[in-house]
Amino acid sequence: MTTTTMTSADSAAAGSVPRRVRNGDVEIAVYEQGNPAGETLLLMHGFPDSHHMWDGVAPHLTERFRVVSVDNRGHGQSSNPRSYRDFTVASLAGDYRAVIDAISPDKPVHVLAHDWGSVAMWELVCDEFAQHRIASFTSVSGPSVAHLGMWARNRLARPTPKNVALVAAQLASLSYQFVAAVPWLPRVALSAVARRERWRSALSRAEGTDPDQIFLGPTFEKDVVNGLRIYRANLLSPLQRRECHTQVPVQVIIGTRDPAIRRSGYADEHTWAPQVWLREVHGGHWLAFSHPELLATATTELIDATNGAPTARGLRRSEMVAPRAPFDDQLLVITGAGSGIGRATALAFARHGAEVVLSDVNLAAAQHTAELIAEAGGVAHPYRLDVADEAAVIAHADHVIATHGVPDVLINNAGIGQAGRFLSTPSDEFRRVLDINLHGVLNGCRAFAPAMARRGLGGHIVNLSSMAAYTPSQGLSAYATSKSAVLMFSDCLRAELAATHIGVSTICPGVVHTNIVRNTTVSGLSDRDATNKLAMVDRAYRLRGYSADKVAKQIVTAVRKNKSVVPVTPEARLQYQLHRFAPTVGRLAAKAFSLG
Repeated sequence: MTTTTMTSADSAAAGSVPRRVRNGDVEIAVYEQGNPAGETLLLMHGFPDSHHMWDGVAPHLTERFRVVSVDNRGHGQSSNPRSYRDFTVASLAGDYRAVIDAISPDKPVHVLAHDWGSVAMWELVCDEFAQHRIASFTSVSGPSVAHLGMWARNRLARPTPKNVALVAAQLASLSYQFVAAVPWLPRVALSAVARRERWRSALSRAEGTDPDQIFLGPTFEKDVVNGLRIYRANLLSPLQRRECHTQVPVQVIIGTRDPAIRRSGYADEHTWAPQVWLREVHGGHWLAFSHPELLATATTELIDATNGAPTARGLRRSEMVAPRAPFDDQLLVITGAGSGIGRATALAFARHGAEVVLSDVNLAAAQHTAELIAEAGGVAHPYRLDVADEAAVIAHADHVIATHGVPDVLINNAGIGQAGRFLSTPSDEFRRVLDINLHGVLNGCRAFAPAMARRGLGGHIVNLSSMAAYTPSQGLSAYATSKSAVLMFSDCLRAELAATHIGVSTICPGVVHTNIVRNTTVSGLSDRDATNKLAMVDRAYRLRGYSADKVAKQIVTAVRKNKSVVPVTPEARLQYQLHRFAPTVGRLAAKAFSLG
């Protein structure tokens, strides 16, 4: 029998409404907050947490949803049964079913669950009757015991070295559970060492997040000891042979550094759930602490799709088994895409499935590139943008993120050519080259990189430099300086963003035939002499025959393979090696040969 009573237990946030739900002899503490008229979203935790684990996630959800969080039996303000036998996954699932019946008797609920909370929720999701009470299920770092067991059996039924290794690796990852299931010893050990501040500090280091983002309840020390019984109660559960199917839309989220859960264990998930998505996040086990906004966004995207809204890009690209092009459902942002390398690169990524946000200082040129992408069956959005205008770039980024989403790939391509000896180049002209070629790159990274880093899904940034960055030349001081600065800046940025799994590639083309030569300004020469000189150089570049399409192909490869510095043309690669191993040769050549 299920009954509901009010309690004075501490709530997850100001304004939440605490209550108790009875399941037999056990009382479950339930906390409600958010929009009382919204759809009900149920939050379930695992070991050794309480409902406080969701304190960083809930604020991203409460404006829209009626958010209900739960203390598992033996945790927080819920009852603490005496026997470990009362901590089976089936017992937890019974508690959750009682909670759902109490808080939403007439309508299905959406569920976001973590760790053992997710493991137990799988029981309801796969229950023929109970699954009709659940509208969507986002499972974080907690697999179905039945599915994991069947996955292992399927692999061992075909005992190839790879299959055996996969099962052995997953078993090794879960081996800590055998220790945790030993009676008394783990409880005594944890009761002595698992203090709240010590645990918070350890999780902060493990998850790579600030200690203030690790939310532990006031009953943490008690919960650690009580919750250990779940390991003993469920130690042999994976040995049970069960085929558990569900019609509930399921989204699986796992961390790449999760010490217990491996992606390979979900390889057969689509055979049990016809609607299943899998997102792999660059993080550890407690993603609610390290990536709260991501979990909230992912959960909301699944709910929206379940309700019939267009499927969000992030959800589409995580659909299991669906055939995909390399950049399907990825968003590319590229500057200087109205011509040359920029246009060729935008077209190349669109052919590989990317949706493209392109910009150029010449709006008509950007629109023409977008038309070419549309004619080829792609999707593109053209904008006018002066990359030297920091405020304009930031406003552009804000609009793009709000309208199209956070980019997966950012390409800072916009640039200009300039020639002329330093003493003949006016300071305003030198500054203009730096503003566009260098600060245009800085502005793009400053505007987009923070959102890419916060999202937690990694990504890639491409900055266009040049062979001139490492080739001393008379007559290219402004241009070479700007491109050399881009090269060094990219090296620094690559190091800074490594922890966020955002790659940075620096592309260094050599002699490539584009319109940059025709549009180059030349200082220190008459207009007639400058025109003749540029025509001669343009003709030489045209005869060289290295097209922008070839550069675009290498940019695509650089992103796919996460390359760092990419000299593009043969002469660029040769000069790069000379620059590294025999820099004096380049300096001597610069004294003997002038480009301006």
